[in-house]
Amino acid sequence: MVVLSYLGPLALIPLLTKKDDADIQWHAKNGLSIFVAEFAVIFVWVILEILVLRHLGCLSWLLGRAMNCVFAIGCLVIFVMAIMKALRGERFRLPVISDFAEKM
Repeated sequence: MVVLSYLGPLALIPLLTKKDDADIQWHAKNGLSIFVAEFAVIFVWVILEILVLRHLGCLSWLLGRAMNCVFAIGCLVIFVMAIMKALRGERFRLPVISDFAEKM
């Protein structure tokens, strides 16, 4: 269940089914918060590309693709680290996101 907690929208499965396990609930809320933050960053980036970067030509297109790759790899690293820590019984905390998850 802790692995599902960090697989995007699949975090809803442990969140809704394992209500009696506080540790799984924490990981599910944290994973869901990370996923929502990732989605928000992607949304802002797409808006920025539409409004600003497309008017700057080929260089901005290359910059946009490079930033997308860096962001995707960074998100993958965060999710893999969170899954590895969760499997060891530890908690992976991101400063603002994990604080938000604990308040849910």
